Amino acid sequence: MQTILKAIGNTPLIKLNTPTNTSLFAKLEYLNPGGSVKDRSALYLIEHAEQNGLLKPGGTIIDASSGNQGIATAMIGAIKGYKVIITMSEKSSAEKLHTIKAYGAQVVICPSTPFITDPENYHAQAVALQKKIPNSFMPNQYFNPLNAQGHYLSLGPEIWNQTAGKVTHFFAGAGTGGTISGVGRFLKEKNPKVSILAVDSDTSYRSTNGNPKPYKVEGMGIDWDSPVLDHSVIDEFVPVSDDNALAMLKTLARDHGLLVGPSSGAVAHAAFEHAKKCDKNAVIAMIFGDSGRAYLSKNFY
Repeated sequence: MQTILKAIGNTPLIKLNTPTNTSLFAKLEYLNPGGSVKDRSALYLIEHAEQNGLLKPGGTIIDASSGNQGIATAMIGAIKGYKVIITMSEKSSAEKLHTIKAYGAQVVICPSTPFITDPENYHAQAVALQKKIPNSFMPNQYFNPLNAQGHYLSLGPEIWNQTAGKVTHFFAGAGTGGTISGVGRFLKEKNPKVSILAVDSDTSYRSTNGNPKPYKVEGMGIDWDSPVLDHSVIDEFVPVSDDNALAMLKTLARDHGLLVGPSSGAVAHAAFEHAKKCDKNAVIAMIFGDSGRAYLSKNFY
């Protein structure tokens, strides 16, 4: 039986018209059925758990999310018949919250805390819930290395094939580290010379050497040490400010017809700036992880 889960992946890779001599491509991950790149990792983590007996019929899936992984998990849970509970930071957009609820999942809103070790943090609250709810499973996207494997098996091969193996640079936002690590590992295995660039918030835990400050861009920012993030495949971390990320959103929408989320604005800013330094043979691929429709209430556009 075919379900909407079969529609995850095989998203378009489109070329952007830019003033540089390089070829700049965007992978439109917001065209996944759940609206983001996180459909890939959520499906892989859930089906891996099913296959290994960690998630049983009638069970409950619990995870922490800034929104997109939660949406994907709620969608998949609805199709497969699981109860889903998602913990979210209060800084997540109202659109994401309402979308998760629309799939029938329960949402627990948690205070926005600078450190994941805070017991009020949305990840800590998900862990606590999973411990006390019988027959429950936590994909644990922030600390489960299998997060990256979902992108290694699907997103990496798609980018390689869609660029006919000519990709020279790959940009993606780094939050959990799953996308950049999984795709980075695949591309490095195909061609060790491909440059893998992880886009980070300039006020994240990593960027500030352990002294993070709040930032507006959701779903991006390395705010803890995690086994998901594979440093061995990353050539460079590129910090981007809120101002530069949000300014790029208007450029993408009004000049390119691409209404994308704030993390995509950060990725595009980093890629556009890097393209200025590249020669005409460079083929840059970047991830547009979700749609701007999920953030319209924040007036970024």
